[in-house]
Amino acid sequence: MVRQRKGAPKGDLDGTSQDEPESDLSHKPVPKPVNAPISTDPAMKDLSRKTQWLLLAVGSGACAAFNGVFAKLTTTELTTTWAKAISSFLGLQPGNGVVEYGIRGIFFGLNLLFNGIMWALFTAALTKGTSTTQVSIVNVSSNFMITAILGFAIFYEALPPLWWLGAALLVVGNVIIGRREEQETAGSAAEGGIALDERTIVTRAEHELEEEQGLLGDMHMKNLDGDIEVGTDIDNPAE
Repeated sequence: MVRQRKGAPKGDLDGTSQDEPESDLSHKPVPKPVNAPISTDPAMKDLSRKTQWLLLAVGSGACAAFNGVFAKLTTTELTTTWAKAISSFLGLQPGNGVVEYGIRGIFFGLNLLFNGIMWALFTAALTKGTSTTQVSIVNVSSNFMITAILGFAIFYEALPPLWWLGAALLVVGNVIIGRREEQETAGSAAEGGIALDERTIVTRAEHELEEEQGLLGDMHMKNLDGDIEVGTDIDNPAE
């Protein structure tokens, strides 16, 4: 029988020594990648939210402008001219009604498509934005500007200077209303922050008062338990 030496280290019994460093590096902890801190700056969130509803409102106005263009192309004589050119290119008779009605049908379908996209973008802009008036003004302003450009490029429509003056006033009004509402929103947020801080202070004071009352109640119960134990020892002395 082989007796185990008293006090021998566990590593000596299986032929290994504890003093030798382990050569296997696979068991070493792998450092975890440190994730970049996520920005929680309220100013950056407000800027991102403002950029989103601005893009949505401008996109809605652009779709409304294209909607008007396709609606006009559905009924205008310019479509007849384009249909004759396409018929001649395909080797058909210039007055082919199938080609003309097909083109008008395509324009009518595009009219309905851009109308639906316009309302979808406008609804999303209202959801992201903080002011219905501001979103509506941006939508109408972009609609006016893009309509003017498309009208000049497609229908060769020259707008009078009075129209451009009205469009400029509309943009200036949008800027004024936007700044005023931003100031009102900032003031409301500051007032709400002060009220929240006051309520937080009151809540903490109430919580501390409840903790103190709980501690006093525990101390009172311990004193009662001690009095009961002392009275029991006096009444029933150990024999």
